[in-house]
Amino acid sequence: MERLSVVISNYNYERFVGEAIDSALALPWPDVEVVVVDDGSTDNSLDVIRGYGDRVVLLATENSSQRVAVNRGFAASTGDVVIFLDADDLLPADLPVPLSAVMGPAVSKVQFQMQRVDASGAPLGLPFPAYDPPPPPATVRRWLLATSAYPTPPGSGNAYARWFLDRVLPAGPEVGDAGDSALLAAAPLLGDVVSVPGVVVGYRQHGRNDSNLLNDVSRFPREVARARARWHFAQCAAGNVPANERPLFASRELLQLRVASRRMAPGEAPLPGDRMSRMVRDAVLSPWRPGPEPWLRRLTVAGWCLATLAAPAALAQDLVRFRYGRDR
Repeated sequence: MERLSVVISNYNYERFVGEAIDSALALPWPDVEVVVVDDGSTDNSLDVIRGYGDRVVLLATENSSQRVAVNRGFAASTGDVVIFLDADDLLPADLPVPLSAVMGPAVSKVQFQMQRVDASGAPLGLPFPAYDPPPPPATVRRWLLATSAYPTPPGSGNAYARWFLDRVLPAGPEVGDAGDSALLAAAPLLGDVVSVPGVVVGYRQHGRNDSNLLNDVSRFPREVARARARWHFAQCAAGNVPANERPLFASRELLQLRVASRRMAPGEAPLPGDRMSRMVRDAVLSPWRPGPEPWLRRLTVAGWCLATLAAPAALAQDLVRFRYGRDR
C-alpha cells in the first residue's frame, strides 16, 4: 500500500464531521489523502470543512445521495487503497499498519471490527462483527454464495483495493441511495476479503442514524429491497446474469428483516415470492444454513422469527422493537 485515500461523505453533520476528518488526518501513514464530499448540507458543515484548508480535497455538491457522494469522492481520489468513512464515524490510529500488512494483489477488501460509541464518543457494547477466529477468504466466499451474506461491518469498517473499485464504480441508482453497501456483496466474488480483528473503527450512534430502523417502519422493507439490489449488483459484477435469488432466502440476517418487514409494514412486498409460509419454512431451516453463528444464536434467531410470525400484531411489534432496539 502506497497512498491511502479516505473519502468522507457528509450531509448536515457539522457536529461530527470535524472529528471524522481529524481521525483521517491523524493516521500514521506517510501518504494519506482525505477527500470530503459535502452532499448539499444546509447547516454549517461547509464552514467546518473549509477550515481544514488544503489538508483536504473538498467537493461541495448539490444534495443527491450517499451513493452519488461515494461515486464522486472515489473519482476524485487517487489512492491505491480507499476507505469510505461516514462523517459521524472515527478511524483509529492503529489502522494503517495492519491494513498494509495484509493488502495484496488478490485482496479486494480488508474489513475491521467496529465499536458503537455514543454522541460523545463513549463506547457502547462490544466490537462487532465477532471474528473468532477470523474467517479465511475462501470461507467468506462460500458463505456469500450460499446465503448472499457474510459477517461484515458497515461502510466505515472496510478498506477497498482500487483495482476492485475501478471494476464496480460508479454504482447506479439500481442499488439505491446507500453509499458502499453494494460493494460489500461484490468484494468476495471478485477477490479476497481479509478480516482483521483487534482494530476497531468508531461507529457513532446518536439518534439520527439511518441504520436505526425503528425510527421509521418503512426502513424494514427498504433494507430487504437493498439486500436484494446489492445481491443483484454483486452477481452482475461477477458475470452471473440473471441473478440467482435462492441464496437470499437462506440468509439468517435477511430472514429477520423479512419477518420484521412483514409485521411492521405488511403492505410492502420487497422480496418477490416471499410469503408467510416461505418465511416459516426458512425459519425452521435457518439453524442448518451455512454461516459463522454458534448454535445457540442460530436457534435464538429461528425461535424469534417463528414467534414474531405467529404472534398477534401488537406482540409481534413488541418483539421487533426488542430485537432491533438492541442494534441502535
